This record gives sequence, structure tokens and C-alpha cells, in this order.
Amino acid sequence: MKRKIIPYNLKLKEVARVLRNNSTLGEILLWKQLRYKQMLGFDFHRQKPLDQFIVDFYCNELSLAIEIDGSSHTTEEAIEKDKARQERLEAFGVTFLRFTEMEVRNSMRTVLTIIEDWITTNTK
Repeated sequence: MKRKIIPYNLKLKEVARVLRNNSTLGEILLWKQLRYKQMLGFDFHRQKPLDQFIVDFYCNELSLAIEIDGSSHTTEEAIEKDKARQERLEAFGVTFLRFTEMEVRNSMRTVLTIIEDWITTNTK
């Protein structure tokens, strides 16, 4: 598979660093499962700038973004903003898997199975 580089606003680099240092519990727990190529040998990055946005987790090789939506993502405005953001990044070929903070905290095995199944299905 050829890696596709998605340009990003360089100003987001510092914002991403701040986000990495202030991760939610769900982000911390999932990162422990994704880092060091633990997910079927694929390299994930956390708080990755893409275009004008930052995604929670991203794998370049798979063009896969994983988002963990907490309570701030439940308002109508936030839902619309997330939808527009996702559509823009999908135009670059990025695929999204979305989980709630509670799913990650309470059902990690299920979350990991969904990610593994997606990777297995899309890398054949």
C-alpha cells in the first residue's frame, strides 16, 4: 500500500501537542492498545493534524482515522461540525471509525474487535 500524505496547517502542530498532553481517559486507554504497532502491525499516531483538523488517532498506511466522541460531541452544533469535518477529510480518502468515550471505557474488547475487523476486511 502506498502512503498518502495529507497536508496540514502547521499551526496545528502545537495544538496537537497540547491535546496529546491533555488526553481523555478513553484516548489514553485506546492509545495503550494502538501504540507500538500493536494493532495488527500498523503504525498509529495520536492527535494527528490533517488538513485544517486534528483527528484522535490516524494510520497513514490505512488512511484510517479513529475518533472518540465525548459528551462535547452530542450537541446539534457539534454533530454538524463533526459531519462537515469528516466529509472534508473523506474527500482526501480518509475513512473514519467513531466510538463514544463510554464505549472505549466500558467495552474495549468490542472496540478493538471492530478496528481489527475493519483492518482485516480492508487490507485483503
